[in-house]
Amino acid sequence: MKDSIFNKRGLLFAFFAIFLFFFSCKDEKKKEDNILKVEDTIVVAPFFKLSLAQWSMHKMVFDDKVSPYTFAEKAKSWGFSGLEYVSGMYYEELEKENFSKEAMAAFVEKCNAESKKHEMTNLLIMIDGQGNLAAETSEERKKAVENHYKWVDAAAAMGCHSIRVNLSGGTSTEEWITSSVDGLTQLATYAKDKNVNVIVENHGGFSSNAADLALVMSKVNMPNCGTLPDFGNFCMKRKDGSIYNGECAEEYDMYKGVSELMPYAKGVSAKSYNFDADGNETKIDFSKMMNIVKDAGYEGFVGVEYEGDVLTEEEGIIATRDLLLKVAKEL
Repeated sequence: MKDSIFNKRGLLFAFFAIFLFFFSCKDEKKKEDNILKVEDTIVVAPFFKLSLAQWSMHKMVFDDKVSPYTFAEKAKSWGFSGLEYVSGMYYEELEKENFSKEAMAAFVEKCNAESKKHEMTNLLIMIDGQGNLAAETSEERKKAVENHYKWVDAAAAMGCHSIRVNLSGGTSTEEWITSSVDGLTQLATYAKDKNVNVIVENHGGFSSNAADLALVMSKVNMPNCGTLPDFGNFCMKRKDGSIYNGECAEEYDMYKGVSELMPYAKGVSAKSYNFDADGNETKIDFSKMMNIVKDAGYEGFVGVEYEGDVLTEEEGIIATRDLLLKVAKEL
């Protein structure tokens, strides 16, 4: 009788041990599944970093009179880590002082203080209105080149890797190519000693013909001279004869253009206009564009540049950011 009781107890103990082992294994499996889920999340991190082009805020600055010095604070709050400044947003104060050394130094000091305060990285300054680097005459080109020196110095003082310039000027493709090579070589030679790159955006006119712009880069052939491929600026000719405004009459293939400019890219500008109900850009296939960028081996910053007219600037900036992150998970 005693042996029988012990046998029953032994069986119960064995059954209980098996029960605990089964559920313990099940719990370990859950833990493993959770670990795998965490690892999966890490794997789909973007191959690029996010920066914000200050032009995305141009209505805030010019129309609503928001201080351009809030750039770092706002960009940080919207989830960016890199800053792409626009020179023209500071011209009101700089022109009053005729771009004096003191005025430029104050600009640099304020920008550096804000970027440091909000732990943001200064990347580049987009320069406008400083003369035509591809002007027809050597005198005009030289003057334009020298006008850009102060911005090279500012970029160096801010820790930016580049200044973005425009290649305006010329009345024929051949003339424009020759003048562009000369203007860029002069400026890049000055910028080289400051450890600053001179990069050209496809930005209307001859510069929006990506094959020709790539040819200019190959002719300049300097390590600190490159491109800033923009997803949307491929209008070569407008019906009203303007460079930046008016209905486009002749447009370069945007996907072919970005492909041709990526070998020289030191930055990428993710231009956006409007979005559909699913959050996709209505004019530009971001998945196709970012595949081109990734296939080129690019792993630097991709700058959001919203220019739409339906969403507010803040909404458009966030929509573009989210689209880039969504696309990154799918690539």
